[in-house]
Amino acid sequence: MGMLKEFKEFAVKGNVVDMAVGIIIGVAFGKIVSSFVADVVMPPLGLLIGGVDFSNLVITLKAAEEGVEAVTLNYGVFIQTLFDFIIVAFAIFIAVKMINHLKRKEEIAPTAPPPPSNEEKLLAEIRDLLKK
Repeated sequence: MGMLKEFKEFAVKGNVVDMAVGIIIGVAFGKIVSSFVADVVMPPLGLLIGGVDFSNLVITLKAAEEGVEAVTLNYGVFIQTLFDFIIVAFAIFIAVKMINHLKRKEEIAPTAPPPPSNEEKLLAEIRDLLKK
């Protein structure tokens, strides 16, 4: 199934309450992932590239002058945010993919035919008697 089709199913199905609950859980999950990235993933990654703290990576566009702060391009903060986004997006994609897989299993699962009603049983008895 194409990713676009899966996304369409995700975006169109469900109701507003389900979406609201998902958003609230997503925000809380986002905080957990942000902490994981900032406190667990980034320190070893910074160490691998020479002890660099990503949040301090900047390019100075204009040096500080008397009473005026320096103008900087804070690309380290952008790298940090990019890592956060990629991890959150991947985790949500996997969760949605698992939910869609479970829904498909429910749809495919065979259901047992309902037991015959009393009327059907009576008609079957009459049919059998007529055959004799």
